[in-house]
Amino acid sequence: MTTIATPDDAPLGMSAGLTLLFAVAGGAAVGNLYWAQPLLAEIAATMRVSPSAASILVTVTQVGYAIGVFLIVPLGDRFSRRRLIPIVMLCSAVALGASAVAPTFPVLLATFLGVGFTTVAGQLLTPLAGDLAEPHQRGRVIGTIVSGILIGILLSRTISGLVADVFGWRAIYGFSCVLIVVLAVVMARVLPPERRRTAVSYPRLLLSVLTSVRQHRRVQITLVIAATAFSVFSMFWTGITFLLSAPPFSYSASQIGLVGLVGLAGALGARRAGRLHDMGWSVGATGAALALALVSLVIAALGSASIAAVLVAVLLVDVAIQAVNVLNQTRVLAIDPAARSRLNTAFVVANFIGGAIGSLLAGILWERGGWSLTMLGASLLIVFALLVWATQRKALAGK
Repeated sequence: MTTIATPDDAPLGMSAGLTLLFAVAGGAAVGNLYWAQPLLAEIAATMRVSPSAASILVTVTQVGYAIGVFLIVPLGDRFSRRRLIPIVMLCSAVALGASAVAPTFPVLLATFLGVGFTTVAGQLLTPLAGDLAEPHQRGRVIGTIVSGILIGILLSRTISGLVADVFGWRAIYGFSCVLIVVLAVVMARVLPPERRRTAVSYPRLLLSVLTSVRQHRRVQITLVIAATAFSVFSMFWTGITFLLSAPPFSYSASQIGLVGLVGLAGALGARRAGRLHDMGWSVGATGAALALALVSLVIAALGSASIAAVLVAVLLVDVAIQAVNVLNQTRVLAIDPAARSRLNTAFVVANFIGGAIGSLLAGILWERGGWSLTMLGASLLIVFALLVWATQRKALAGK
């Protein structure tokens, strides 16, 4: 019977090359969730739906992702991830190919749901890296992989915009289908074998996700902060598509996508956040990053007519939210080594439920009050996260 790793197994260590491969593969996989963000106006015109209806595509993809993470990622604590990860990636390639040829908006919604459901390889790789890494390198390794995932999110916007301007919005899904197939083959060849595991039934495994959260107050608080921050992240990037595609900017899909390159600089800046965890500064750095996010949203709201101010806000938002994400995920994965896949499942599900709510709110708030109301809503969410952090600091630190 297939078994799951025991907590006293010694880690195998993560080489720099394997860490980089995990980061690239995770970034390429999760980027599939965000191809559509700079293309919403173009997809809306092609499918003859409103911008707010088109924004539901992002919401549906994130909901699918949350469901997929909950149902698939815990299997990493039961089955060999060396086999599971390539299989999941091939299923994602099928959903991407179907999205490329979807004839109607309802069909596109269904295929995007499938893309979200199967795009979970990155969240299988992250706990695997946590298992393989030595304790002294775990924060750095996870920080690098999570940053790779976040860079994939940001680059996806730039790449999809450029490809859409030349070949149309459908082409990016065809190209991604091919890329994911190639990566699935590579991962099948290079993923290391895993140690012997203790048998757990699938229903018990899923139930243990909730049990693991209930047992650890630090996890509960971290999930609230993480979900709120990721909701703001999704609100910001969905709303900025509407802002830059409308007057006075009237940017094309490729121009909107290029704005993502500024966010990429933010992701590189946040890469070292995992080291702060290793140094024991995780809780304090989380509060500082949330405060920076609030400042960046104020800049975004006040400078909406200036592309320079918008770009500064993009940079700061991404540094802040990605630092929060890296610190929160590293903290969660350090709490219970025997349940890393399940705790990671809870973390990502919470994040993307927050993200789905954020993208939905962005469409609603944009139609009612434009960019200013969208940024006000995002700012209120960050204030809420800061209040949770301020009142629960001791619990977050495990005191």
